[in-house]
Amino acid sequence: MADSFGPMQHGDAGGGVVGMGPDADTPRKEPIRVLVVDDHALFRRGLEIVLAAEEDIQVVGEAGDGAEAVEKAADLLPDIVLMDVRMPKRGGIEACTSIKEVAPSAKIIMLTISDEEADLYDAIKAGATGYLLKEISTDEVATAIRAVADGQSQISPSMASKLLTEFKSMIQRTDERRLVPAPRLTDRELEVLKLVATGMNNRDIAKELFISENTVKNHVRNILEKLQLHSRMEAVVYAMREKILEIR
Repeated sequence: MADSFGPMQHGDAGGGVVGMGPDADTPRKEPIRVLVVDDHALFRRGLEIVLAAEEDIQVVGEAGDGAEAVEKAADLLPDIVLMDVRMPKRGGIEACTSIKEVAPSAKIIMLTISDEEADLYDAIKAGATGYLLKEISTDEVATAIRAVADGQSQISPSMASKLLTEFKSMIQRTDERRLVPAPRLTDRELEVLKLVATGMNNRDIAKELFISENTVKNHVRNILEKLQLHSRMEAVVYAMREKILEIR
């Protein structure tokens, strides 16, 4: 059954959103172009009203299902796609993969009532950069859009814990031997990756390891290059699957 309009209200939503990625260092020159995708017109309209109040965010289009979302993404080339997971005709996770093909630069945030671990993991595999529950506040939606546009990954706190649980289950299910040796990460890179896996941002990692934020960013960049991956979330999934690190 498709998602309904969640209790999105201003103010604290019980813990905020876990961010994974670099912090914005320079002001943005152009507004962030957003495509809103949800099968409920009321929810789409609510998001448009909320985001219209943000000077640096512009809703450039909307879609009512995954198939329409792919068409609109190809035509509008948005910076961010805010998309529901479960919709008629074509679901958000399936559409996610196609959107990445027709609009490679678009970053996708799944905004949903679904707190199923499988949906979260499938969304990440399909290329989503964020996974937020509709219970978050309206303020946090705008904040998440800015963060993802600046290169961070965003995930609701309750889902971050479930993501780690899914990683552990994935390890137990994967017994195949590696055909290619895992790229060697330095001890410091492994330390950074373990902290990334707990949901820490660059600032917190820097404090934990007594190093600068720029050094943390360099380590993350090196990790992604060595593993030939595109996001911090993908790096954690890869590391857990290949048993490069374990989280107890």
